[in-house]
Parts: sequence; C-alpha cells; structure tokens
Amino acid sequence: MKVHWTGTAEKHLDSIYRYIAQNSPEYANHMVDRLTARSQQIAAFPLSGRSVPEFEAQHVREVIEGSYRIVYYIKSDQIDILAVIHGAQNTFAE
Repeated sequence: MKVHWTGTAEKHLDSIYRYIAQNSPEYANHMVDRLTARSQQIAAFPLSGRSVPEFEAQHVREVIEGSYRIVYYIKSDQIDILAVIHGAQNTFAE
C-alpha cells in the first residue's frame, strides 16, 4: 500500500532533524532515515501498529521508533503519516 507523508509529518521530521543536528548532523540524518524507513513496515503491515490511545479510531495507529511515535491513518487506498512526535510530548501540535 502507498504511504503518504502529510505536510505536518514532514514539518515534524524537519524539526527533529534541526534539533538533533545542533549537536550532530550525522546522527540527525541517521534518525530521520530510521523514521522514514518505518514507512516500509507500515506499507507492508498497516495493522502492525497499535491503536493510538488519544483516539478511539481503529484506523489511527502508531509505531514506535526510538523515542518517537509515528502516527498514521489507514485509508482504503493509502496510508497517511499524520505526525512524528517525541514520546515525551503529549500533543499533536505542529
């Protein structure tokens, strides 16, 4: 199934990169690569992620990569990555 990264999720990746790159651009690249690579798992096994506790929707799920939550929405024809948030955050704000 096709995976689409929403503008919000792309902004989150950019913010994660910029934050980590302040100390290590190499590790920032590595982390963004790890996060985006999870889309392959999501595409192959959309239901492998757990239901998101903040939502009561079966089609909103998440996978964990390191300290980050990758939140996605399963549609009939594609999967939308909605957000990439640090586990310490308790909000989906941009």
